Amino acid sequence: MSRDRRLPPILATFALVWLGLGAGPAEARLNIEVTGGVEAAQPIAVVPFGVSDGLIPPVDIAAVISADLARTGRFRPLPTRDMLDMPSRHEEVDLRDWSLLGMNSLVIGRVETEGGGFRVSFTLYDVFRGNQLASSSLVSTKAGMRNTAHRIADLIYEKLTGQPGVAATRIAYITASGPGEGQTVTLRVSEADGYDAQTIVSSGEPIMSPAWSPDGRRLAYVSFENRRAAIYIQELATGRRDLVASHPGINGSPAFSPDGRRLAMTLSKDGNPEIYVLNLVSRELVRLTDHFAIDTEPAWSPDGQQIIFTSDRGGSPQIYRMSSGGGPAQRISFEGDYNARASYSPDGRSIVLVTRVNGQFRIALVDLDRGFTRLLSNGSLDESPSFAPNGSMVIYATIHGGRGVLAAASVDGGGNQRLSQDTGEVREPAWSPYIN
Repeated sequence: MSRDRRLPPILATFALVWLGLGAGPAEARLNIEVTGGVEAAQPIAVVPFGVSDGLIPPVDIAAVISADLARTGRFRPLPTRDMLDMPSRHEEVDLRDWSLLGMNSLVIGRVETEGGGFRVSFTLYDVFRGNQLASSSLVSTKAGMRNTAHRIADLIYEKLTGQPGVAATRIAYITASGPGEGQTVTLRVSEADGYDAQTIVSSGEPIMSPAWSPDGRRLAYVSFENRRAAIYIQELATGRRDLVASHPGINGSPAFSPDGRRLAMTLSKDGNPEIYVLNLVSRELVRLTDHFAIDTEPAWSPDGQQIIFTSDRGGSPQIYRMSSGGGPAQRISFEGDYNARASYSPDGRSIVLVTRVNGQFRIALVDLDRGFTRLLSNGSLDESPSFAPNGSMVIYATIHGGRGVLAAASVDGGGNQRLSQDTGEVREPAWSPYIN
């Protein structure tokens, strides 16, 4: 079985042999480097939060919020060293000070003990207009303090942009440790900023194609732990998992329907890779495609009415669309001789995919209404794109410095970032939905 990570992505998917992983230790977290932002990013000051007497918070709330906002590319937080004052209460705020520093917005807050936990309060000001935009408080445990900071960042982001934030979401990804045949492959889930990475499953054999359930409580993935491909669904909270597909041949590319009741997948149990849909309640398996070509990589439309997939039935890998109940397939990608691994944006108006440009594999966004295609990445082997749940960014796998890392690009052309471990490689990212 090949371990060449330079295989074109569709070949790796068809053969289920995308095994070129070499990652760091199990406790390694993703390090994030912001590599680009919107030129007109909004200046904002997030003042270090005040605390009750003697209280030492387990997390620097303001630092987490600032980092969350900076990663979007839409905001340029003011360094703490440049602040003229450190207010933490409304009566301490003089917006003229922040106007002199050129700030558009100001965030202040406090952390206080409450019962066995904490109460975190914050206020957001419009410096230019001189008024208060939002004020709220959240109850938090010690362990949940980082998530509380992410939630505040998302509230601020939504108030200032009109779009929900994604700081409180999570990312699933694949790594492996050890050399060659002795690798231990892991499926991990971390916070969106790379912290609190948890190993969901570990194996001496390949793991690939993680896919989130729409409620964010389960992951579907492909495992070779018994020396053959099989699809599992695992509950994140309990670790319980179910084997849902272990047919002869290929079992790959799982994708949950928007209602979480069905799972699309690629199976070759009848001799050729085709698209199937499994009802997770009744366990009824329905075959959707029937073609001599390779059909793979299904993805659902947000309304669950359609499925897009990759097929080489026209002579080269392209994206096709069909009803989720079956029927004829229609080609929807036309630019270039290679398009694969597509998925819908949350609003269903565009898709993201892997395309080949001058022999290099890039991530591209296709506007379905206008048929317009725009490149989002500039690497030589970019693959596995996944939309953020608000549709503002796409995370994908790429090569940097000779090893696999993750990268995220804003769909509006700014806010780029790179996510890597201190050693080894990271592959196959999947951005979670919103998690309650």
